[in-house]
Amino acid sequence: MKVMLIKKGEGYEIYVPKKDLEEPVVAMEKPGVWGGWVRLANGWTFEMPDLPPETKLPITVDARKLAGGDD
Repeated sequence: MKVMLIKKGEGYEIYVPKKDLEEPVVAMEKPGVWGGWVRLANGWTFEMPDLPPETKLPITVDARKLAGGDD
């Protein structure tokens, strides 16, 4: 699923254009958002691609939805 990762202050938000949904990231498997799962405030969990930590944001990536929502 295509998602846009946005840096907001000290945290991150994910925007899902297909659902017109923007939610803050509340938990991460790894210290950064890349190469592990991230959980959104609404309960959705995505597996993020393994990109370098210095990747410039905002960026649209393919993330695999692991849990939450109706898709």
